[in-house]
Amino acid sequence: MSGQSQQQRVFITAAAQGIGRGIARAFVAAGARVHICDIDQDALNAMAAESDQISCSLTDVGDEAQVEAFFREGLEQLGGIDVLVNNAGIGGPAGVLESLDSDAWQQTVQINLNATFYACKQALPLMKEQQSGAIINLSSTAGIMGYPLRTPYAAAKWAVTGLTKSLAMECGTDNIRVNAICPGAVSGERMDRVIANEARARDTSEAEVRAAYVSQCSMQTFVDPEDIAAMAVFLASEGGRRVSGQVISVDGDTHTLA
Repeated sequence: MSGQSQQQRVFITAAAQGIGRGIARAFVAAGARVHICDIDQDALNAMAAESDQISCSLTDVGDEAQVEAFFREGLEQLGGIDVLVNNAGIGGPAGVLESLDSDAWQQTVQINLNATFYACKQALPLMKEQQSGAIINLSSTAGIMGYPLRTPYAAAKWAVTGLTKSLAMECGTDNIRVNAICPGAVSGERMDRVIANEARARDTSEAEVRAAYVSQCSMQTFVDPEDIAAMAVFLASEGGRRVSGQVISVDGDTHTLA
C-alpha cells in the first residue's frame, strides 16, 4: 500500500474468516501489525499461525465487556491503535416482518450495530489523544437500499451508515477519518448461508436466489473478500488521508435488491 506506515496498528473484528480474514491478510501484506477477534478459536489459531504480525482474542462482540477485553489485549500486543475495522456482522433472519422472531431481530441489531458502537467507544479516546486514526465500518448495499425479507439486517446496516456519517462529523477536527464500505454479494460461506435462508423464505431454489443476486449487479458477478480488503487498506492509507464521511459501495454496481 503506497504511503502506508510499515508499523500501522490495526484492530479488526470478526476477522478469522470471510471478509474479515481477507482484510486482515491485506493489512499484513501492506506491512501492518494486526490484532483480530472472532468467536471461533480454531479459526483464530489458524490466523495466528499464518503470521507473527497477527495476534488474536476470542471475543463475542455483542458483549461490551468482551469488546473492552479485546482492546486491552490488543493494546498489550500492539501498543496503540491507528486503524479500527468494524467488520463483525450477521445476516439475521429472512422473512416478512410480521413473521420474524423478536429475539432474532435483537441479535441482528446487537451484532451489526451495537458491536460497532462498542468498538468505536473504545478506539476513539485513544485516537483523539494521538490526534490521528481511521475507522472503517462495514455496512452493506442493504444499508443504502431497501432489502425485502431482510428487514432486520437492512435496518441495522442503515444505522451503521448513519453512525459513520455522524461520527465523521464529530471527529474531523481530531484528524480521525470515519468511512463505511458497503459490500454487495460477497462470495463465500456466509453468502451461501444467506442464499439458503432466502430460498426457504421465498419457497424457491438456492440456484434461483443466487441467479437473482447476479442479475441485480451491473457487472453480473459476486465480489470477493479481497475486493473489500483492498478498499479498506486504501481508506486507512496515506492515499485516503482526505477521505472521510463516505459510504463507498464495492459491489459491481448493485442496482436493486427487490
